[in-house]
Amino acid sequence: MRRRRIILDDEDEDPLSGVANLFDVAMVFAVALLVALVASYNVPELLDDESDLTVVKNPGQPNMQIIIKEGKTLKVLNMTEELAGGQGSRMGTAYRLENGEIIYVPDDGSEDE
Repeated sequence: MRRRRIILDDEDEDPLSGVANLFDVAMVFAVALLVALVASYNVPELLDDESDLTVVKNPGQPNMQIIIKEGKTLKVLNMTEELAGGQGSRMGTAYRLENGEIIYVPDDGSEDE
């Protein structure tokens, strides 16, 4: 019976130690991907307090947003279908011709008020 006894060594390696090393490698790879992503999208400028930045999300789409960063302030403008308006009086009309030229025609001053 003594011949069949298995002698266990105290210095046996843990079979899961290789998995722990794979986890470490995966974490380093993930951090490297995040750093590459930040560098490719110029996101460090968003983190800098002194730089100004304007980002347009979904350009030309109905849900377009304009993000403006001036110093530490961050402003988000959501675009709508409404026309821009303001206070004042109409002064004339601008026309764009087929060749791309823009012509301004002033009003004659006889406005219906």
